[in-house]
Amino acid sequence: MSDEKPAREPIAEDARIDALEERLKAAREREEERNRPKVQETDANYRAGNRVLADLIGGILGGCVIGYAFDALAGTTPWGLLVGLFLGIAVAFRNIIRAANTRPEDPE
Repeated sequence: MSDEKPAREPIAEDARIDALEERLKAAREREEERNRPKVQETDANYRAGNRVLADLIGGILGGCVIGYAFDALAGTTPWGLLVGLFLGIAVAFRNIIRAANTRPEDPE
């Protein structure tokens, strides 16, 4: 819109029309600025929540896979899986607690 020429040239004799043209131009510029797409930055809380979720799921799944593999090799079904599950949960909670106790990054 800013590269379009006005429908008519401003009339130099009438100050009210010139002032109106300037106000319209300023309003168009403000509207273009307001309608520009904004760059979205991820919120620190959103990142922290994703990290907690990844730690929790990764710890549980990792413990289950290792426990199941141990069961398959040693033939101790279901004890290896259960021990691996509880160890995975313990590791996940340890990671979550460690992440919660660290200082947040300074945005500056």
